[in-house]
Formats: sequence, structure tokens, C-alpha cells
Amino acid sequence: MVYILAGLLLFGVMVLIHEFGHFLFAKLGGIGVVEFSIGMGPRLCSRVWGETRYSIKLLPFGGSCMMVGEDADNPDPAAFNNKSVWTRISVIAAGPVFNLIAALLFAMVVVAQVGHDLPILYEVVEGSPAFEAGLQPGDELIRMNNRKISSRRDVSLYLMSHPGEPLNIHYKRSIEGETKDFVTRLVPRFHQEYQSYMMGVSFLGNYKKADNLLEFLDYSIYEVKYCVYTTIDGIMMLFRKQMKVQDAIAGPVGIVSMVGETIEEGQRGGVAVLINVIATWGLVLSATLGIMNLLPIPAMDGGRLAFLLLEVLRGRPVDPEKEGMVHAAGLVFLMMLMVLVLVNDIRKLI
Repeated sequence: MVYILAGLLLFGVMVLIHEFGHFLFAKLGGIGVVEFSIGMGPRLCSRVWGETRYSIKLLPFGGSCMMVGEDADNPDPAAFNNKSVWTRISVIAAGPVFNLIAALLFAMVVVAQVGHDLPILYEVVEGSPAFEAGLQPGDELIRMNNRKISSRRDVSLYLMSHPGEPLNIHYKRSIEGETKDFVTRLVPRFHQEYQSYMMGVSFLGNYKKADNLLEFLDYSIYEVKYCVYTTIDGIMMLFRKQMKVQDAIAGPVGIVSMVGETIEEGQRGGVAVLINVIATWGLVLSATLGIMNLLPIPAMDGGRLAFLLLEVLRGRPVDPEKEGMVHAAGLVFLMMLMVLVLVNDIRKLI
């Protein structure tokens, strides 16, 4: 139960960071904030400072930032809809951007602890597509088709999201102390035992600590980029019907359960392992939340940004009534999706 609560709090912190981004830029833009809440549900306590009510609510996860005139016309000069389009864009974009910044900070903790895993081949199975293409142990993969390869995880992700696709592989090989670049081509084969397309290679796990600050930042940024690629590739796999919805999507209940279980396992490994587990989940949750909110889905930040960018291009806002109808339809869809996800989460837990 304690670990489930820890997972709940970690998930809630990610949502709170998102809402704080909206709150901070609303304040900087002169937009009135009616209420900023820590938690969800009924108020436990609250206090009004200036124009804003600051509340602590019953359910210890998430938060909210309610702005003046956010969803309806309001004559108040401090209303959201009366501010310039760029001010409104900054406020809406701030939530996802704050999540991505938080993801980078968590990534720094992970990289400082374990370093960066290089895509250096440890074994090439004889007779496999990689063997026939001339790859050898010690080769470092650089690119697969148009995807840059920075880690062994990139290889697994690309093979999973592009099953059976012919690959142009760029790699480096050290010959008599000199590193040279090579290109080869292969087609992964379906492996019955693992039920997936494979090249026939394995990686030992060559973790490298950063030699300087720039390399440390590069490795940290990569961790965030990997989460972005994972999210986008996962969405594309759903559209291509390579993955079932019930297997790919988890809601708050499922996420909290998974986080709680891994935190419990991490605690058994000591303080360092526990910190790494929490930082890894913070990275994954925050990056995923940021990217998902940037998708142009009505009622989400990305959907609102799409209308604001359309306003920039047109030189005038979209009819508020029509925009409201689109967001309302999007909200209904999201609520239906959340119910299905919740049922799926509960079914997995039973």
C-alpha cells in the first residue's frame, strides 16, 4: 500500500508540474488565475492571496489551474481570451514544456548514476541476417535507415515499430587502431520463439559515463528523445494495428500500479537503485505527459495550440462557438476513452 501511494504521488507530481507551467505563464502574462490547486476533488483547505485561491484537495495527485475567461468570453481585461495570441500560446505550451524540462532533470539523475548504453555489438549469430550482411562483434551501429542510433534501445525500438522492413545500417568498425565507417543492408527475419523480427545480434551493455558536461547533457537529452520516439512509435503502431489498444494504453490506475511495484522492487536493491527507479519513472511519465499533451487532440493542450496557431496564420481567431464545439466533442471522446482505459486497468489488476 505504501508503494502504491508512492506511485500515486509521483504521478501526481508530474501532473502538478504541468499545471504549474500554465499557472506561472498565466501570471507572467497578466492573466487572472481563479484557483490553483494541489490535488483533486473536494477542498481540504484553501486561502486567497490577491486574486487567486490556493487550495489543497482531498485526492493527493494532480492539480489544476483555472484562469479567468479560459473557456468563455469575459470582458475582464485579465481574461485569457482577451490577451494577445502569443501570450495565450505561451500559457498553453508552458504545461507540456515544463513536463519536458522535468523529464530532462530526471534524465540527468539517471545518466549520472548509470551512464549511457552504447550500441556496440557483443555477438552476431552465425547464419543470421546480420552475419550474412558482414556485421561483427565490436561494431558500433550509427544509423538504421533514417533513424539515428545512439543506444542499443534504439535498435530494439526500431525493429519492433518497423517489423520486417529492409534496413540500411551504418556502422563504425575499428581496423588496426583506425575507426572507419561502413554501410550494409539486411532484412530482419521472423523468429518463431520470440514472435518478432530479429537481426541476429546481441549487446553486452556497454555503459559509458560522460567525460565532460557537454557529453553529459547530450546523453541526458537523448534519454528524453528516446521517450519521445517511444511514444510516437507506439502511437503509429496502434494506427498500423501492430499493437492492441488494451496492451498499449494504461491509465492512471495502471500507471500507479506499475510505478508502485517497481518502486517496491527498487527499495530492495538499496538507496541508489531506488533513486534510479524513481528518476526513471519520473523521466518516462513526465516526457510522455508532455508529448501526449502536445498532440493536436481537441480539448487537450495540443488541440488548443492548433487553434491558436491557426489564428496566427489567419490573422483572426476562429469562431469561439465553433472552437468550443470541437473541444466539447474532444472532451466527450477523451472521457469515453478514459472509462475504457480504467476498465482495462482494473481488468489487468484482477
